[in-house]
Amino acid sequence: MASASGVWGIEIGQSALKALHCSIVDGEVVADAFDFIEYPKILSQPEAVPEELVADALEQLMQRNDQFNDHVVISVPGQSGLAKFFKPPPVEVKKIADIVRYEARQQIPFDLADVVWDHQMMPGSMIEEGYALESEVGLFAMKREQVYRQMLPFVDADIEVDEIQLAPLALYNMVAYDRLHERLDSETFDPDNPPSSSVLLSIGTDSSDLIITNGFRIWQRSMPIGGNHFTRQLTKDLKLTFAKAEHLKRNAREAVDPKLVFQTMRPVFNDLVTEVQRSIGFFRSIDKQADISEMLISGNTVKMPGLAAYLGKNLGFEVSTLDRFNRLSGDDVLSIPTFRDNAPTFGVCYGLCLQGLGRAPIHASLVPQEILTERMIRAKKPWTLAAVAVLLLGLIGHYVFTERSWAVTHPDIWDGPQAAVTQMSSYSSSQKSEDDLQMTKLTFLNELGKEVSGNAEKRLKWMELLQAMNGAIPRMEFPDGKIPDAKELPYEKRIDIHVTKVETKFMEDLTLWWTEPVADRFKEEMLNWTKITGRPIPDDIDGLEAAAEGAVSSSSADGELGEPTGNVALEKLAALVGPSEAGWVIEIQGYHYFNSPEEMGKEGNNHIRNTLTTNFLLKPIVLPDDKGNLVNFTPQEFGLSYPILLKDATPLPVAIPNPKYDPEAIMLANQAIQMGQIPVGQTEEELEELINEPPTLEASKLEFTYQVLWRPKLTTERMEAKAAAEKAAAEAAEQAAAMAGDSVAMNAE
Repeated sequence: MASASGVWGIEIGQSALKALHCSIVDGEVVADAFDFIEYPKILSQPEAVPEELVADALEQLMQRNDQFNDHVVISVPGQSGLAKFFKPPPVEVKKIADIVRYEARQQIPFDLADVVWDHQMMPGSMIEEGYALESEVGLFAMKREQVYRQMLPFVDADIEVDEIQLAPLALYNMVAYDRLHERLDSETFDPDNPPSSSVLLSIGTDSSDLIITNGFRIWQRSMPIGGNHFTRQLTKDLKLTFAKAEHLKRNAREAVDPKLVFQTMRPVFNDLVTEVQRSIGFFRSIDKQADISEMLISGNTVKMPGLAAYLGKNLGFEVSTLDRFNRLSGDDVLSIPTFRDNAPTFGVCYGLCLQGLGRAPIHASLVPQEILTERMIRAKKPWTLAAVAVLLLGLIGHYVFTERSWAVTHPDIWDGPQAAVTQMSSYSSSQKSEDDLQMTKLTFLNELGKEVSGNAEKRLKWMELLQAMNGAIPRMEFPDGKIPDAKELPYEKRIDIHVTKVETKFMEDLTLWWTEPVADRFKEEMLNWTKITGRPIPDDIDGLEAAAEGAVSSSSADGELGEPTGNVALEKLAALVGPSEAGWVIEIQGYHYFNSPEEMGKEGNNHIRNTLTTNFLLKPIVLPDDKGNLVNFTPQEFGLSYPILLKDATPLPVAIPNPKYDPEAIMLANQAIQMGQIPVGQTEEELEELINEPPTLEASKLEFTYQVLWRPKLTTERMEAKAAAEKAAAEAAEQAAAMAGDSVAMNAE
């Protein structure tokens, strides 16, 4: 019978239920009970009912053991959960949880509300003065519905599960405590010179878990191959039933033709070796410094004759069967033949017991928090009821003594003061009510005034935007209003930019638009613009701080165009912080034909920079103020900023329909020439010219996409900002004049 201070480690396998009970005696882990209950059928067989088989096994487990009030830790298959390990940057230990929460949102492919997850720092993490310098954090997760499905058999059996752990991590806990404890206790982990690693291969019924660890770090993978694959191979090739094939696999040496049995199972042996080699090869590709020294194999499949030797020969490692536990005591259990025969399959249970006893490196658990909270409340409920009862008793006593005290007082003495207090309280309440009413009316009137005065301006802001954009788009002007044809003015000589589409998008936070690629593109565009136009980058671009005057003056002679286009431009752009508040992203799509080779340096994308970008940066926007007077506003005062050509495009040749090409007129002209009947008012040369008109005109067309930010400013806001700027300029001018006057007076003296 297990002691009340022990821990049950239970693994529900595909072919059997394994349970081990351990406790701490004189500082050592002692096994004092175990159970191995094999199912009548393997859970994955088509005719098996897993729920009934597991329920029957748990019922037998409870009948064979007197009580289950001890700590219970169960395992779940590795492929049912997620185990990720990552290295956080050097940070305070108390901030590790925030980093893990962010990492969980990135690594877990589900909504965190649908997942049970936990984390912990791995052994060997370097912590100095509250900072985690060289550390690794393990993140473990499992879908909530999967957790409840794994716990359901224990809930039905009235067994309270205290901790849930992934089977590969339980195996790691077992190896770390049983085989690598001296390294973990005495060594400090050096990431540049890590200790040798061990490979643990746990071969299950339908799948296998491969764990590679040096004690401080762990890497694990589940492989879709197990003992059942050997049985199915025998069933397929030797035409046996599943039960006979399973018996033949377990007793291959006693078969009539053992060689035939092993030859039949050879493809599965090869598949297993291939999966192991692929997994180890992948691990070595991500950890170049890893040195694998040995392989341990566990699970009842390892009892298959020749398996360990075959793995050792093909993998090149020293392969050992994990059929004994070095640090586990308890001869009453370890000497029992059933335990000795199935010892390779109790590694997971041993690791679960170590976690429950607080002797395991990984102690994270996947029991849902709501279940733990419910248990805590249930445990504290008797104490809470007792505290409430004591409090109620105290209140009753207080009431009795207070009532007795009031019984001997003289209420008539307090009648006058109480009446005065009541009267003053009523007066105060009425005044407060009146004050609240007046404040409500004032707030209403203020909001009403804002709406009345603001709507007049708000309804104009989009019309003002269209007017500003229309003024920024370049177009050729013809005084007589007649547009010349392609012969008089070729398309490649026309500066017009044709807009095909305008889209707008409102963003509450423009930092979502101002990404690193957009910022880099804007800086590149500003450098191209200064190079093409010969203008310095404006100092009043929103978010751009001007460079020092000394730097500007010292660099002004360096640029080929006589303007600060070199280091000064780079220095200015280095101070760019970008937009952060709300605003509109205006996207313009269009094209132009100004792509003649004769306009080298001004054609193509440079034409857009030379016209559209210049206008959005510098061209005044003429709009009426609140009194109807026309006022010039800079694009920045209007709210436009960050003009950007999204990418450099290449002009492409296109065919443009010839407006002078008229098939019917050409046919009539041909007839007139052939019949010699030239219409009055026309000459034969004009008719020949009409006949020779091509149906299309060839031109080079450049299509582009352009963006600019717009943070709307109402007319009153613009006028107030303009007045403040003019006042500041006037004050600066007065101060400069005063300083100049003082300087003249000093020179005169």
